[in-house]
Amino acid sequence: MLGQLQGLEVFVTVAEERGFSAAARKLGVSASAASQAVRALEERLGVTLLLRTTRSVNLTEAGQQLLRRVGPALSETNAALRDVKQELGRVHGTFKLTVGRVNVPLVVEPLLGALLGKYPELAIEVSVDDRFVDIVKEGFDAGVRLEEAIEPDLTAVRLLPPFRLLVVGSPDYLARRGRPKKPRDLLAHECITYRLPGTGSTYRWELERAGREEQVAVKGRLVCNDSTLMLRAAQAGLGLAYLLEPEAAPLLARGELEIVLEDYAPRVAGLFLYFARGAEKQPKMRAFIDTARQVLSPK
Repeated sequence: MLGQLQGLEVFVTVAEERGFSAAARKLGVSASAASQAVRALEERLGVTLLLRTTRSVNLTEAGQQLLRRVGPALSETNAALRDVKQELGRVHGTFKLTVGRVNVPLVVEPLLGALLGKYPELAIEVSVDDRFVDIVKEGFDAGVRLEEAIEPDLTAVRLLPPFRLLVVGSPDYLARRGRPKKPRDLLAHECITYRLPGTGSTYRWELERAGREEQVAVKGRLVCNDSTLMLRAAQAGLGLAYLLEPEAAPLLARGELEIVLEDYAPRVAGLFLYFARGAEKQPKMRAFIDTARQVLSPK
C-alpha cells in the first residue's frame, strides 16, 4: 500500500509536469527513480498509464481517468500535510487534564492564569476525579497523580518536589483528646476518614518509621471523599486528618493545625504530570510543562 501511494504521487506529478525530468526535480529524486516508480505502479495495476517517447510523455485513457480521480485527493492530502507542518510550534486547541481533588489547589489553580494568559488560542478542560483514570482510553492529554499511581508505560514529569503525608489535628482537639504516641493509638481517636472511589472502602492510613511500614484502619464519625473538607474539619477540631504536606502547610504555618506522629510520616516522591509516550512533542503539552516548571518550582 505504501509503495502504491508513493507511486501515485510520482505519477500525478509526472502527469502535471508532462515529463519525468521536471517531475523528478519537483520531487527531489532522479528521473530514473521517478520512471521506475511509475512503471512499478503500472505493473501492480496491470495497465499502462503513460505513453513515453524520448521527447514527450502523454496520458493513456486509463491514466487520464486515474488522474481525474486521484489528482484532487492527492492535492488535498498534500495541502493538509503542509497545514499540519505549519502548525508545528503553535500552542492551540484544548488541553484535557484529569486531576484528583487535592491537586486542584496545589497544581491547577496556580497554573490556570499563567497558561490562559500566555496562550490565547489554548483552551483547558479539567476533570476532577479521584479514581485512577486511563488517560489514553478516556481521551485525556495528561493527568496529575502521585508517582506510585502512574503506570510504568507512561511518561511522568515532576510538578512538585517530594513531601510527606501527615497526620494533623487542631490545637483544640489535641488539648481535649491528647496526642497519639504511636500508630495504634490512632484507634482511640476520632479520625476523619476518606472513602476510596470505586471500592467504597475507607482508606487505611499508611505510616512508616525506620523502613517499617504500618497501615492503620482508623475510624471516625466523619467520612468523606474530599480532602479540602477533611482539612477544614480538622481545622475545626472535629478530629485528626491524614493529608498531603503541601495542602496542610498554610494552616501548619499559622498554628491552626499541628503535626502528630511526625516520626512516622512517610515521604513520597511528589506530584507528577503523566501522559502517553511521545505526547511531549505536542506544543500544548510542552507549553503546560514549561509553564508548570516556571510557576510551581520552589523559589
